[in-house]
Amino acid sequence: MARFTPPAADAMRATLLAAARDEFSAHGLAGARIERLAAVAGSNKAQVFHYFGGKDGLFDALLVHELTGVLDAAPLDTAALAEWAGRLHDVTVERPWVQRLATWHRLERPDVALETLAQQYADAVDEVERAQRADVLPRRFRPAVLFGLVVHTAVFWSGLAPEAAASVAAVTAPRRRQVVVDAVGALLG
Repeated sequence: MARFTPPAADAMRATLLAAARDEFSAHGLAGARIERLAAVAGSNKAQVFHYFGGKDGLFDALLVHELTGVLDAAPLDTAALAEWAGRLHDVTVERPWVQRLATWHRLERPDVALETLAQQYADAVDEVERAQRADVLPRRFRPAVLFGLVVHTAVFWSGLAPEAAASVAAVTAPRRRQVVVDAVGALLG
């Protein structure tokens, strides 16, 4: 009889995060069920508590994981901010669950600031400020405002309400991306 060897902790955490991604993006924090996502992960409720401290901890870890993944896939480039917005748009189109997770976070945990994400945001704003001081970026807007405008422009299409689906469908995917690049270019011009 073969001896049971438990999966490595990192592998189990990754498996739980993958299952949580689908569960939380579909149902939010309140509607998600630990039992359901644990079953998908081939795990159990106790493992979720062991690795993440509970449902809230899993949700927070997932959000940090996913948003960090977006930034890793599209590292900030203040020398080519309009093109960066296009890359950020591409990544969020490839990962539609990220926008849903961020929305659930804003709705269900509005008073919970995740330190890792807050630091990433602050670092990006600092980078924009350095680029403004070096005259690489215009100073018309404060650094945090400029960064926020660029990010929200990049995710504009994926953040539209379902009522706007016809408007989105009327614009081809390449054109949606180009609108993002052009809008950020105009913002910087």
